[in-house]
Amino acid sequence: MRTILYLLQKEFLQIFRNKAMLPIITVMPIVQLLILSFAANYEIKNMNIAIVDQDLSPYSKRLSQKMVASGYFRLAYQSMNADEAYEELASDRADLVMVIPRHFERDLIKHDESSIQLLVNAINGTKAGLANGYANVIIQQFNNEIRTEWFALDPKDGPAHFEITFSNWYNQGMNYRIFMVPGLLVVLVTMIGAFLSGMNIVKEKEIGTIEQLNVTPIRKSHFIIGKLLPFWLIGLLEMAVGLMVGKIVFDIPFLGSIGLLFLFSGIYLWVMLGLGLLISTFTETQQQAMFISWFFMVIFILMSGLFTPIESMPGWAQKMTLFNPLMYFVKVIRMVLLKGSGWAQVQWFFGVMVLFAIAMNTVAVLNYRKTV
Repeated sequence: MRTILYLLQKEFLQIFRNKAMLPIITVMPIVQLLILSFAANYEIKNMNIAIVDQDLSPYSKRLSQKMVASGYFRLAYQSMNADEAYEELASDRADLVMVIPRHFERDLIKHDESSIQLLVNAINGTKAGLANGYANVIIQQFNNEIRTEWFALDPKDGPAHFEITFSNWYNQGMNYRIFMVPGLLVVLVTMIGAFLSGMNIVKEKEIGTIEQLNVTPIRKSHFIIGKLLPFWLIGLLEMAVGLMVGKIVFDIPFLGSIGLLFLFSGIYLWVMLGLGLLISTFTETQQQAMFISWFFMVIFILMSGLFTPIESMPGWAQKMTLFNPLMYFVKVIRMVLLKGSGWAQVQWFFGVMVLFAIAMNTVAVLNYRKTV
């Protein structure tokens, strides 16, 4: 035990003396959390819309006003000339063109149907999908309002009005940052565990001190614990600081047990530390360790469900996510913080993460050789 304490003292002295590593541990995660939380936002508003109103009727004007008043669209162009509106779309000055044809109101009243043309700039597929979805919802709402007015022209003889209300569970204000900040915090904790631990061990190889440590009487287990435990503690500290920033800056709800979350974080960090140790056994320079760690990080992040739903991935990709530890942590942190989930809801994730930790660290330790 005394040997491990001396090794821990040595590691912390090296960390705090390292002018390059110290800012990465203390400043960078908080700055990244603040910046990415505002940048990683799929809520797209104020898209440019070009409206071609060839009917100029009360209904067509009402639809145009409803489209602009929704907050999702900003009127960039309006006329009766469709060719000019197409030019706005082709020159990328408009994201959506809505063409209201002649006799729109007459056909709607007389024939109970009318057509509207929507042209979407699909260079950005995500933006185009949202624009089309927003526009269709607004048109559907307009259609429902018109039909409700027709069926209830006479308050005495018309049918009874009914109103549909709804509420959102867990994130009632539909605040996208409340959904994203916990997931981004997982990424930052992952970087501490996977990046820094592996690079720290490889640094010993680069400067030649690994040979001095290998010829000492310390055991392999002492060396590994002394190398990994400091970053395990730093990772938990980063987790605590990130949660405080999330609460103070973004007002993230803490509906579940923070102790349960830290318990899961501790197990997850051992998985990432094992990955860093495993990478260090195959690399000789910090640059190699950084590139290999980043390779795995990109895969883990993109297939974690952080930015895109796992359900929208192909079947083979969904099966691959079962071997992604980051995916489990993203789910657990959102379940605990936003839904208030307890042990009964997350115990399966705990079991999987414990298996990951045992397997990753076993392979890493067996692959490490304490030789000169």
